[in-house]
Amino acid sequence: MNAIDPTSNDEIRRRAEALGPWFHNIEIDGIWTAPDHFLGNYPAVKWQRFADAIPQDLTGKSVLDIGCNGGFYSIEMKKRGASRVLGVDFDDAYLAQARFAAERTGHDIEFRKLSVYDVGALGERFDVVLFMGVLYHLRHPLLALDLIHEHVANDMLVFQSMQRGSEKVLPVEENYTFWQTEHFDDPGYPKMHFIEHRYADDPTNWWAPNTACVEAMLRSAGFEIVQHPETEVYICRRVDAPSGAGAVYPAQGVSHD
Repeated sequence: MNAIDPTSNDEIRRRAEALGPWFHNIEIDGIWTAPDHFLGNYPAVKWQRFADAIPQDLTGKSVLDIGCNGGFYSIEMKKRGASRVLGVDFDDAYLAQARFAAERTGHDIEFRKLSVYDVGALGERFDVVLFMGVLYHLRHPLLALDLIHEHVANDMLVFQSMQRGSEKVLPVEENYTFWQTEHFDDPGYPKMHFIEHRYADDPTNWWAPNTACVEAMLRSAGFEIVQHPETEVYICRRVDAPSGAGAVYPAQGVSHD
């Protein structure tokens, strides 16, 4: 009996289905991993809206993909010539998908099981950090941004988060007196909606920030917004963090660049 060709479409489909369900719809030798995705051809449909905001040539650059999921963005970074791409996720199922997708599409990408709260353990900085679709799944989102700034971001941060509420951004004062409260009720004031139970049937959806909140959080963690190419996507540059940022959880034994 002849052995099954591991590169055959039937075998690839079988392996992809065994690793499912997939959140990233990735084409592998003509087989799509999530052809019936409720968001369509996702995340390619989102990627197309901000891909031009990231350098086409990443030759010599290092990339860290935090919350890499099935590996779509890690693969796209490798396609642009990044010398090193490291994808991290805390979900073993997603990591298995990402390794399979990278292997079958012929891309040398490293994947590790790691929480965003433990990025300091990597002990290195990356030229490009992707932090896509993670913030709203975290119980401590600002801590995550502070740790990314403190430990791994060297230059560019590509950030995306689900947003709910107003897209208006209210210019805020440096300070308000104790008796001033009207601004809290303005739809454009930075707000994070807390999800106690579930949203979209997902118990890990903890937060739904509005636009003003996303932008304020990025600034407060030390990321300057340089482009806003898509409703939920921000291209940022790492700058010095504002005074007091991360003061309650200072890094130990880590020098600043």
